[in-house]
Amino acid sequence: MNLFDTVQEMGHEQVLFCHGKDPDIKAIIAIHDTSLGPAMGATRMLPYLNEEAALKDALRLSRGMTYKAACANIPVGGGKAVIIADPAHKTEDLFRAYGRFVDRLQGRFITGQDVNLTPENVRTISKETNYVVGVEEKSGGPAPITAQGVFLGIKAAVKFRLQSESLEGLKVAVQGLGNVGRNVCQLLHENGAELFVTDISQEKAEEVKRTFGATVVAPDEIYSLDVDIFSPCALGGILNSQTLHSMKAAIIAGAANNQLAQEEIHSQMLVEKGILYSPDYVINAGGLINVYNEMIGYNEEKAFKQLHNIYDTLLEIFARAKQQEISTNEAAKQLAEERIMNARKIKNKEMIVSC
Repeated sequence: MNLFDTVQEMGHEQVLFCHGKDPDIKAIIAIHDTSLGPAMGATRMLPYLNEEAALKDALRLSRGMTYKAACANIPVGGGKAVIIADPAHKTEDLFRAYGRFVDRLQGRFITGQDVNLTPENVRTISKETNYVVGVEEKSGGPAPITAQGVFLGIKAAVKFRLQSESLEGLKVAVQGLGNVGRNVCQLLHENGAELFVTDISQEKAEEVKRTFGATVVAPDEIYSLDVDIFSPCALGGILNSQTLHSMKAAIIAGAANNQLAQEEIHSQMLVEKGILYSPDYVINAGGLINVYNEMIGYNEEKAFKQLHNIYDTLLEIFARAKQQEISTNEAAKQLAEERIMNARKIKNKEMIVSC
């Protein structure tokens, strides 16, 4: 990887490599764009295969956060952080050291809980910095509201692709049964959908089978099922040449980040196969909406109004993609970049007036 060319190509403002020996810590904080406001993005901990894989994850996720905030009309920018470590080796000293790195940015980056971090870990980080959200889950945590946003996105896709307001009798394959995935299953079940599920945890899969009458399938079988909707709710990179070749679903709409392994190639492949794709950073914006509203003072009515905008925004993206004969991924990027450019123009005018 040519580091500077990659960062410039993706439009990042700043990438920080954080390291220390006591405790031993390696972390990357990627700040993509702050045109709309300070960069907001959660922190994940993973034992990446190598540092290049960690950097790629941070760069893609932070750019996705910029687009997510813009499409959700939330006045924050995009950032993301990754801690390169086995979650089995968590320590208080490690999270406090990481908190000090975040604090040195003085609010340019605001973080929270992502993969392999717990609310308790976030509280430990908050001992060293105020620039963290999710310390107190005033709204009950991000998973339920993220799942509701995904559910609204599924309904928007069904309306546009299948010309139906109902999910009754539709077959939905859900990949990943963590907090968000399980909540998505509950909402789908309550609205009459037939569920097919998979997870690397057999225990989670069996629990969803007992509770919602789901059919459990092996992880490698989920892609080729003859279903109406495929809902990826695990980790990213699962929409690739191999999985899309066997995909029979008419709609892909799920909570996972970075679903497209290669954005240009696989978004075009979706178009060619006639699959309606709900861009991940649009449909899964519920978590961002949740933590942003907690940060400014939680107002349930305001938060749920912003959440329901996911439905209308996706319909706008689907219509734009159809009209311009482009992928929904490209249509979503257009919408986000238009909003970011408008914010930059307003900022520039304000600077000129103040001068």
